[in-house]
Amino acid sequence: MAIMAKRIPQDEADDILKIVAQFSEGVAVDQVHTRLAKPVPRRTLQYRLAKLVADEKLQAIGKGRGRRYRLPVAVAQNTEAEPVEPPDEFRLEKHIVVSEESGDISRKVREPLQSRNPVGYQRQFLEDYRPNETFYLPLEIRRKLMALGHSPGDERPAGTYARQIYNRLLIDLTWNSSRLEGNTYSLLETELLLEIGESAEGKNAREAQMILNHKAAIELLVDQAGESGFSRHMILSLHALLSDNLLDDAGAGGRLRNRIAEIGGSVFHPLGMPQLIEECFHQLLNSVSAIEDPFEQAFFIMVHLPYLQPFDDVNKRVSRLAANIPFIRHNLSPLSFIDVPERAYVDGLLGVYELNRVELLRDVFVWAYERSCARYSAVAKTLGEPDPFRLRYRGALTDTVAQVVLQCMRKKSAAAFLQQYSSEKLPEPDQRRFVEVAETELMSLHEGNIARYRLRPSEYRAWQENW
Repeated sequence: MAIMAKRIPQDEADDILKIVAQFSEGVAVDQVHTRLAKPVPRRTLQYRLAKLVADEKLQAIGKGRGRRYRLPVAVAQNTEAEPVEPPDEFRLEKHIVVSEESGDISRKVREPLQSRNPVGYQRQFLEDYRPNETFYLPLEIRRKLMALGHSPGDERPAGTYARQIYNRLLIDLTWNSSRLEGNTYSLLETELLLEIGESAEGKNAREAQMILNHKAAIELLVDQAGESGFSRHMILSLHALLSDNLLDDAGAGGRLRNRIAEIGGSVFHPLGMPQLIEECFHQLLNSVSAIEDPFEQAFFIMVHLPYLQPFDDVNKRVSRLAANIPFIRHNLSPLSFIDVPERAYVDGLLGVYELNRVELLRDVFVWAYERSCARYSAVAKTLGEPDPFRLRYRGALTDTVAQVVLQCMRKKSAAAFLQQYSSEKLPEPDQRRFVEVAETELMSLHEGNIARYRLRPSEYRAWQENW
């Protein structure tokens, strides 16, 4: 009796065919794997490609590692394929276009754990860096980011710009940094917790604690980053605040690690000797403090602090907030990780951990800073094309924002309404992003822009009194 091959989910089959359609000369399995909207194990993808070939929806060319896939000629001639991306670029998580080198890193760190070689901390990676001689960010990128991040009156005292946009920065950086740790609070729920201390229903206490810890740490940053810089006291204090009430060992907050650490989902094994951790931490702080360019400083700390893993936990959170120290000191637009996909960020870190390669994390960093500038800087108007996601869901966003206002919803009920709407009306991959965009629209609503949502001033004022 013949065994029937398992049917490929239609949306996933369509995604594969859409990717293959972009390459008239055929595409390798690794290139398809990198572009999938819903990542699957490489072996699963190979089975699905074989099934599509058997169903005559694809053609296979070549054998072994050289095998490529393309649409059947008759189909290809009648398919209006999307524009083909340049061959030296890869698209990560639908959002970020990265270099071919970054695409190679992403493929390697997404291989099954058993096929990746275990590695330990390489001190030479830190020692090879020479401040102001070695650069992870090329000059062209540093100049571009400086032009984007420049704020009016940047000759003012350090921290002036951050204080001016403090309320917006607090919510954005808290929510996005927490989101990258798997926190499920929505943007509105985060704002409600930060403003009046009201926890969201159905969420665990650790999530609320994580958010409140970010608030305390960001307050410290804005108040003292201009004076303290990358001092030992500042980094230890950031860790103490971010880890408050979240560690098994209550005394580990603000203290360097004195036990073995493990990295889930990775073959990387951090340093285990407390003396070496202390030495490398001291060297790390000396190096980052000596770097003159603020963007190189920010990226250096995002690379080397998580790589060293100097604390029991919460290392990535410390690095994300510490990356803002040079931006606050130089009155540059801050980095709040708006829209950064968690998978892209984790892949970038894994590239550092397992390969000592920074290209993928660098692409994520640059893209993230550009997105942050769009929120905070006057150069936002020059950043290019409108957000395609907002264009696609323009009608739904208009309707949901209008309903929140017309029904005079408060923040808690609005958050629940948006969650329900997105889960019922939108495909799963777009639901979280839709809620974030809708919540941002609500938080940016004022009498000067309510016409976008077909609202009257009286309706807006009635909602504001209740909001």
